[in-house]
Amino acid sequence: MSHRRMPSLRRFPLRAVADLYLVRQQLDRPRGRRLTAASLAALAEATGGIQLDSINVVARAHLLTLWSRFGVFDPAALERLIYPKRQRVLFEYWAHAACLVSTRDLPAWRRVMLDYATEHRGWSGWLQKNEGILRTVEAEVAARGPLAASDFADERAERGASGWWNWKPAAHALDYLWMSGRILVHSRAAFQKRYDLAERVLPDIARVAALDEATFRRWHLRRSLAAMGAATETDLRLYLTFPRFAAPERRKLLQAALADGEVVEIAVDGDRGRWFALAGDLAALERAAARRTPASRGTTFLAPFDSLLWHRARTHRLFHFDYTIEVYTPAAQRRFGYYSLPILSDGRLIGRADAKHHRAERRLELRHVAFETTLTDVDAALAGTADAARSLAAFVGATGLTVARTTPARLAAPLRRQCAR
Repeated sequence: MSHRRMPSLRRFPLRAVADLYLVRQQLDRPRGRRLTAASLAALAEATGGIQLDSINVVARAHLLTLWSRFGVFDPAALERLIYPKRQRVLFEYWAHAACLVSTRDLPAWRRVMLDYATEHRGWSGWLQKNEGILRTVEAEVAARGPLAASDFADERAERGASGWWNWKPAAHALDYLWMSGRILVHSRAAFQKRYDLAERVLPDIARVAALDEATFRRWHLRRSLAAMGAATETDLRLYLTFPRFAAPERRKLLQAALADGEVVEIAVDGDRGRWFALAGDLAALERAAARRTPASRGTTFLAPFDSLLWHRARTHRLFHFDYTIEVYTPAAQRRFGYYSLPILSDGRLIGRADAKHHRAERRLELRHVAFETTLTDVDAALAGTADAARSLAAFVGATGLTVARTTPARLAAPLRRQCAR
């Protein structure tokens, strides 16, 4: 019996995959782009979403993510692009977590909204018990919107527990109505969401045809692979985490994309896992493999919730950089600091800067800058870190910049001198 030989897989070095990942995340020119409506939409589409988070030690997460790409910009100008009275460049929805996503992607997310309204089993018991609350909340938004959760009274007899399930009923109703696309985030006040009817937030939403289920799933796969350049099945599961696809569904989708040639399997040096890439990205991987130095040139800090870090095991695999968001770690167990920002410099993650904006003093403090033990070019690292710190201080409106300590400790004095330039 003759045996057909399976064609050998295209093989790429790990550094090429890491390099393309930075390019796709628009970090090849850190702080080097100009923020416009077009560039903002392009970033949201390239990454799949710009994550929102309420922590405000330095600045909100989405502002830090944008600063990492665009440098110093006017937050008021950004607000006019996200929350205007007319056409919005981005709108809020759930992609990896709560994110700003491109309005041009509305047909895809409209599919998720419609499915959420009919298939989200986790809501079934709550909806049966609280149908009246849901109708009342929607009617109040229609009559008086935009409204926040705080605009509704809390009529629960007992309070005391904390967490999502202790939300007042109106907050649950608002969340369900948002996820199912009946209302959308109109604006934010002190970072609190204010909701209005979907057709008043995005007037064209009623005319937008949602993607069918099969087309949406293929879109989701393409968007994820394009954002990462190349990915394993686990990467695909943990990058754009919403909506969740069961493992058999994802494998079936991948198999179909492989069969029709849209997706190809590749081999990555030093990694035994199965890797996949869009067929159209093979040329970009070849170019990355041919480069002697990374495409990313320059230094910036990354928000803990930056899309480059969404799947932190992937970050470790590609950049040999172990990162934990230590805001969730008890103080005594923190290694690098409460809000440590990874330092990206010339295509490598070289350390972490635990930063705090002392607003009353208008001072940005680098409480702890910890460089990786593998750091080789110390002078370049200090100069790049200081340049990024001065830019971040200007962005948040700080007139003072201080460095408390560094690891190794001998770098504290030279870093302070660099920051003072």
